[in-house]
Amino acid sequence: MVLPTGPLARLGRATRTAPGRLRLAGALLAVLTLAFGALTAVQVNSRAAAAQRVVDNSQPLSQAAADINRSLADADATAATGFLLAGAEPRTVRERYEQDLRTASQLISESASRTPASSQLRELLSKLNQQVPVYAGLVETARANNRQGYPLGGAYQRYASEQMRTVLLPAAAQFSAAENALLAEDMKAARATPWAGYALGLLALTGLVWVQMALFRRTNRVFNIGLVAATAAVLAAVLWLTVAATGAASALARGEREGGAPLRALNAARVDVLTARLAENLHYVARGSSGVYADLWSKTTEHLFTSDPGRDTGPGTLVQAQSLAPSAAQAPLAQALADYQRWRERHTAASRLENDGDYQAALDATVTAREADAPKTAEAAFAAADRQLADAAVLEEGEFRDAALGVDKDLRTAAAAIAVLGLLAAAAALRGLGRRLAEYR
Repeated sequence: MVLPTGPLARLGRATRTAPGRLRLAGALLAVLTLAFGALTAVQVNSRAAAAQRVVDNSQPLSQAAADINRSLADADATAATGFLLAGAEPRTVRERYEQDLRTASQLISESASRTPASSQLRELLSKLNQQVPVYAGLVETARANNRQGYPLGGAYQRYASEQMRTVLLPAAAQFSAAENALLAEDMKAARATPWAGYALGLLALTGLVWVQMALFRRTNRVFNIGLVAATAAVLAAVLWLTVAATGAASALARGEREGGAPLRALNAARVDVLTARLAENLHYVARGSSGVYADLWSKTTEHLFTSDPGRDTGPGTLVQAQSLAPSAAQAPLAQALADYQRWRERHTAASRLENDGDYQAALDATVTAREADAPKTAEAAFAAADRQLADAAVLEEGEFRDAALGVDKDLRTAAAAIAVLGLLAAAAALRGLGRRLAEYR
């Protein structure tokens, strides 16, 4: 009778003998341990790459987007301040406005260089890049008319601000939201549990234990040094994987809790504060002829304390920023809130003067070029609050970087170690079974 000669037939005949079964067991254990080491290393490396993107790309781009939004809002509020002061505009006000536009333009350019050409975000950045000079031109036209005493200057200033609020700032906010979403994706990828690695590790350990139990039943030998070493190597790899993955997830979660989420809330609050300042200034640019800016002031200042003005549906942006802030940023935020309350009180006092018909006194209580009176104005209280918010933002960004920095290196070290341990486990398993095979020769 002719015996079948196919691969399966040869495998079946091989498993009918003890040496054949040992060879098959060795091959399976080698495949399992090598696959465990290789796949787990790939998974951990992918998480390391995501963690590196968070630190080097996603978070900086997310913050750059927020800074573009804030710089543009600050430029608009500062331009209105300069317009009110006209020929008496201090050099510092002009320099702040110009610095805001330079910062926004530079960040737009840097963000474009780090954004893929095929990305839809490039369209937003292109729109911003085109519109910033248009806005600046309108502001310069308003300044020129204002210095010559032409009433048309106020119309140009209001139109420039309208362009900022309806074109530039919405595009900047959309870009910021998109970058925040990309950051969230990278954070999720970096913190993901490597389930496939755990599954292969468990399978490899099960295979090693099963083979050792089978050998024990046949030989009554309690230990096979090679298989014990292989088991120890896989256990060490699984333990290293657990420590590295848990540590990375914990560090990134801490960075999000103490830096990422508080910073996003703070960025929103800073834009609201600047919008309120803009509304306050534009009200005087319009010389009280329109209630639009008074309404914008009321709506924006309420939004700082409640998410839906008029309904009290939840905490506003400033309240959220304070509640989410880490301990390091609590002090500047508390001071910012005190400065903000002082600002509102001075705004209310100026409004009363205006209601009494004294426009100039109301304007002087809001903003003035006289150095002796400047510290008593609403502008001074706003500036103090804005500085404290800026200090808090620096602290929160530092908290995020301190937590996330180095996570990618820890994960890459773990990936390399797991790959080596998988290789050692395969070699040890083959050597341990090789000694048993030698007994049959």
